[in-house]
Amino acid sequence: MKLKTNYICKNCGNQSAKWLGKCPNCGEWDTFIEEVAENQKQVRLVKKTTSKIHKLSEIESEINYRLKTNINELDRVLGGGIIPGSLILIGGDPGIGKSTMMLQMCSMLTDYEPLYVTGEESLQQIKYRAGRLAEDSDKMLLLAETNIEEIVAAIKTVDSQVVIVDSIQSVWSDRVDSTPGSIMQVRECAALLMQTAKSTGKAIFIIGHVTKDGFIAGPKILEHLVDTVLQFEGDKSYSFRILRSLKNRFGSTNELGIFEMSSEGLREVPNPSEIFLANRMQNASGIAIVAAIEGSRPILLEVQALVSPTSYSVPQRTANGFDLRRLQMILAVLEKRLGIPFWKQDVFINVAGGIYLNDPSVDLGIASALVSSFRDEPVSPETVIIGEIGLTGEVRMVSMLEQRLTESQKLGFKRVIYPKNNLKNNTSHFNITLNEVERISLAFTHIFV
Repeated sequence: MKLKTNYICKNCGNQSAKWLGKCPNCGEWDTFIEEVAENQKQVRLVKKTTSKIHKLSEIESEINYRLKTNINELDRVLGGGIIPGSLILIGGDPGIGKSTMMLQMCSMLTDYEPLYVTGEESLQQIKYRAGRLAEDSDKMLLLAETNIEEIVAAIKTVDSQVVIVDSIQSVWSDRVDSTPGSIMQVRECAALLMQTAKSTGKAIFIIGHVTKDGFIAGPKILEHLVDTVLQFEGDKSYSFRILRSLKNRFGSTNELGIFEMSSEGLREVPNPSEIFLANRMQNASGIAIVAAIEGSRPILLEVQALVSPTSYSVPQRTANGFDLRRLQMILAVLEKRLGIPFWKQDVFINVAGGIYLNDPSVDLGIASALVSSFRDEPVSPETVIIGEIGLTGEVRMVSMLEQRLTESQKLGFKRVIYPKNNLKNNTSHFNITLNEVERISLAFTHIFV
């Protein structure tokens, strides 16, 4: 019998009988990969269901239904803890600390007898790494296996409430005639693990590799299949690691956890503002302190700007940790409303600490750092700058201002510049100078005194 082949988009999982240069579903180019089609058995139409239908009010729910990992930063990103029966995908660059975090989590979950399934390391290597991290628990179970059917059988046999599979690209199924790591193998293995998690009520973590572009390897359907997608990221030139939630059916996707990599593993950073501001220079031009919000957490960060005359007809625009298009918009507003000739200046922006800022409330701080570098005039090191910039030069209101002010006061700053009419409650409890501004021109009169 001749084997049938089809083509699958590795980005979205769309199937086609022939190869296509551009996927009609997701619009990506050169993403179709040839795969041997599975033998599809003809399914008889069920005329009468045997499954019981329940009312929502009949389903019992537990108050404390989350499993605490005792790692506060991880619990924060998960939405308060692990949901039993959930499938969680954690991805990140090689060597970023994914396996280290899972191993440390297992050592904290001794009451649930976690099962660590390794497909890339031997049991002796796991034992050695646990000893180096000083994480050696007698209740932690280990299994070195790559066959998914064997793994599922082991999960159903043991009493573990939390299972880690390292990694999804290394396991394979007997039911798929393909190499481990291929689209069909990843999809089939993830589907089996999802079915196992829902039927047994056990939480399963699967570790996934990422591509050179930073996306989780495998078909996009893998991310759609799981309940939660966590991304572990960080600049390898820094010791800080950031855990983000890209998808979470049981919590917010705006939260992030911050860790510091050390010789003994990952260490939580409960107050990242103090860490990120530890090495800042006091009276240097081109530096401003901003108060950003990541999830529900205020973080004070140092933004740096360098503005220098260019010798080229097209000036350079470089941003590290900030959106380049938003930087170009801020430069255009400063040129139009204040007449600053950035069109003949090279501009470089850097967010210290390796953090990427998506909060628009840092616009005014970025603009202040740019003007400071252009004038070679430093911003007061005791000032925090908050505000979004509009195209007409107005300073727009931001969210969660009180939390930003509280964080600024806690770290010893003396003054905060923020949008006018943004703070509606009484400000008497703040022992800090508050300056309301409505336009960027007025803001700079307070910033550069």
